[in-house]
Amino acid sequence: MYLKSSLILLFVATMMTVNSLSCKKEEDATPQQPGPGTDGNGSGTLNLPATLYDYVNTRNNMPPWLLDFMRANPQLDNTPTGNPITNEGATLGRVLFYDKALSVNNTIACASCHHQANAFSDIVAQSKGFDGKVTRRNSMPVVNTRFFKDKTMFWDFRAADIETQTLMPILDHIEMGMPDLATLENKLKGITYYPALFKAAFGTTDVTSDKIGKALSQFLRSIVSFNSKYDKGVQNNFANFTSAELEGLHTMQHDFCTECHSDFSTSAFGQKSSFLIVDNTGVNTGLGSNNGLEENYTDKGYGEITHQPQDQGTFKIPSLRNVALTAPYMHDGRFATLEQVLEHYASGIKANPALGTQMRVGGIPLSATQKSNIIAFLKTLTDEELVKDVKYSDPFKK
Repeated sequence: MYLKSSLILLFVATMMTVNSLSCKKEEDATPQQPGPGTDGNGSGTLNLPATLYDYVNTRNNMPPWLLDFMRANPQLDNTPTGNPITNEGATLGRVLFYDKALSVNNTIACASCHHQANAFSDIVAQSKGFDGKVTRRNSMPVVNTRFFKDKTMFWDFRAADIETQTLMPILDHIEMGMPDLATLENKLKGITYYPALFKAAFGTTDVTSDKIGKALSQFLRSIVSFNSKYDKGVQNNFANFTSAELEGLHTMQHDFCTECHSDFSTSAFGQKSSFLIVDNTGVNTGLGSNNGLEENYTDKGYGEITHQPQDQGTFKIPSLRNVALTAPYMHDGRFATLEQVLEHYASGIKANPALGTQMRVGGIPLSATQKSNIIAFLKTLTDEELVKDVKYSDPFKK
C-alpha cells in the first residue's frame, strides 16, 4: 500500500514538473513557433503547381500601346539589374507574401493587409497588426509598383525601393512584430518547405533576409494590372465606352486630375492617358503637392521625414487603376466611398500652404452629373482578371 502511494505521488510530481517546464518554455518563446496541423506556419497546407506560373512575362502581356509607352520610357521600370524577376524567385515571394510565419506570433501575413480581392489593398481605414493594435495609415495597393520610377515606397516615401520596403513591415512593432532579421531567418529555416524554395530561387538553401526581400520584391513587381475596360477602350477608340464613361474621362483631363494620376505626356484633354504615376509622385517640387484635406496636418506625411514646411501633408499619390476596389481612400482612409472623395474635391479643399497648383481652395466646381460621370469612368479602370488570377492568389490550402 505504501509503495503504491509513493508511486502515485512520484507520478503526480513528475507531471507537475513537466507541465511547469512546458509553460515556461511557451512563455519564453519569441517568436512563437509554428503550430501543429499545418505545414508549420498557421497559414494552411502549401499547394504549389507542378509547373511554375509565368511571372517573368507579366510585363510583356501588357497591351501594345502600353508596351510602346514603356519602350519609349524605360526609366519607368524600377526593377534593379541585381534582382530580375524569375519564376522561381516570384514563387518563393508568393509563399512569403501569404505566410503568417513572417509575423512574431503567426497571425499576420503581408496578404493580411493587401487582399487580392481588393486589388491588394485593405478594406479598413487602418489595418490591424499582430496583437490587434492598428497602424497609422491606410494600406496602399501594391499593384504596378514596378512602374513607379522614383522607386520610393510607402505614403511618406521612407523606403528607398521595394527591396527595402518589403522587410520593414515585418520588423514593425505594430504590423508583424519580428524583433530582428536574424530571428526571422532562424524561424524560416525551421519550416520544412523553405529550403527547397530558396534553393530553386537562389541556388542555395540558405535563408537570408536579403533573399527574403528580393523574393518578395520579385513577386510584387510581377503584380501588374492592365486588363481593364479602359485599356481595351484605348485600343478601339473607346467604342466600348458609354457616353457617361467617356465624359467622365474628359472631365478628369479637363480639370487636371490626370496630371497627378497619370503622366504629363498623355494627360491632356483627348489624349490616351497611361494612368501611371510618373511625374507628380506626391513630392512637392515647387508647384505644391497637397490635396487640401486639412490646413494643418496632424500626420505630416513626407514632412515627418524632411522636416520641411513645404512637405507638410505631402503623401505619395496612389494609382487610380482598380480604384473602385480599394476603398477606403486617402492616407488615413477617411473617405469610405468615391462619392465622398469627389465631394472633397468639389467643395472641401482647404487652404494648405503647400496646396497643389491643380487644386482650388473651396473646391473644383463639379456638377452632380460630372461627379457621376467621373465615377463611371473610374470603374472602367478595374481589372477583373487581376482579382482572380491564380498566380497571385493564396498558395496555402485551407
